[in-house]
Amino acid sequence: MTKTLPRQRIQSIDLLRGIVMVLMALDHVRDFFHHDSFFINPTNVEETTVPLFLTRWITHFCAPVFVFLAGTSAYFVGQRLAGKKQLSFWLLKRGFWLIFLEFTIIKFAWFFTFPIHDYLLMVIWAIGAAMIALAGAIHLKKSVILSIGLLLVAGHNAFDFYTPEPDSFLHIFWNLMHVQSGFNLGACSFFIVYPLTPWIGLMLLGYLLGTWYHSTVEIKQRSAWLRWTGMAAILLFLVLRLPNLYGEPNHWSVQPEFSHTVLSFINVSKYPPSLQYALITIGIALLFLSVSEGISSRFSRAVVTIGRVPMFYYILHIYLIHGLAMLAAWSTGYDPLAMMTDQFISNIPELQGYGFSLGTTYLIWLFVLLCLYPVCAWYNGYKDRNRHKWWLSYL
Repeated sequence: MTKTLPRQRIQSIDLLRGIVMVLMALDHVRDFFHHDSFFINPTNVEETTVPLFLTRWITHFCAPVFVFLAGTSAYFVGQRLAGKKQLSFWLLKRGFWLIFLEFTIIKFAWFFTFPIHDYLLMVIWAIGAAMIALAGAIHLKKSVILSIGLLLVAGHNAFDFYTPEPDSFLHIFWNLMHVQSGFNLGACSFFIVYPLTPWIGLMLLGYLLGTWYHSTVEIKQRSAWLRWTGMAAILLFLVLRLPNLYGEPNHWSVQPEFSHTVLSFINVSKYPPSLQYALITIGIALLFLSVSEGISSRFSRAVVTIGRVPMFYYILHIYLIHGLAMLAAWSTGYDPLAMMTDQFISNIPELQGYGFSLGTTYLIWLFVLLCLYPVCAWYNGYKDRNRHKWWLSYL
């Protein structure tokens, strides 16, 4: 077992992570409870409403910030270990463990069934694979890590036009790295929801962010770095977005209503995350970090608690939401067993007509958070009291 030095948590990092996890629950509650999920793409500006679009859009911050901060947390872990060799070993173990969770416990949480031949490669898979890549990258110079991270995040959109020959090894590899698509491997089918290239880049950049939190860096200096970097990212987003120049396959356009023109302008691509998507989400996240050190209130402490148990929260919230959705289906006259399938809820014909208004969906989201918080608080306390138990670092 690897020995580590005592942990020193960075509260602003936990606060930001907790915020995006709270928002993540909103997105998944919407998936399972909102009536319009069966009929409307919330980011299609031609059919959506402003409240529905923004409900979906605000959750765009979740995945990039989660991956970015996973890289930052890896740097913190490295500061407690004896060297980069031990950190590489930790990242490899952690990465393969997350991929295993994606294919087993998390897969079952989404579907309440376990088709052994069909697999979705979603956000936990992407984090696990990115950690495996980071395990090797940490041995490079910081300038090289920065260059690779920027190249992966900023350069992948230059290859949007490219499509390899179908059914070739290169085609499978290209799908894994760049295209939201599927492939077959023997008797198993895989669908890549989160292509890896930009996610690996975000984790590398998040790892470098950790160096700004070294004990030798003053808070005032760090806040300035975060503020100027965040502002530069948002400015670059505007420079690229206004003329539809580069870094986003989904161009914006003037709509009949001004409000929908604004929605079109901020409607950036998540699968895979475009450069413009990364700039606006990470840019705002950096600005938040620049002003959030020292924030302390009853509400912020509750959010920090959630941010300190990310994997525990992630697994628990999917099981809770799915279970509550089955209960809601039964109580409104639908067959709850229809939700035990290898399809996402919105793709199940027997459930069309099920669901609630957007306002009710928000109330269910708040109820879910009220249920999750005390369990997360208990588990956070249990981890603090039992730091000697190595297995707790994997959940």
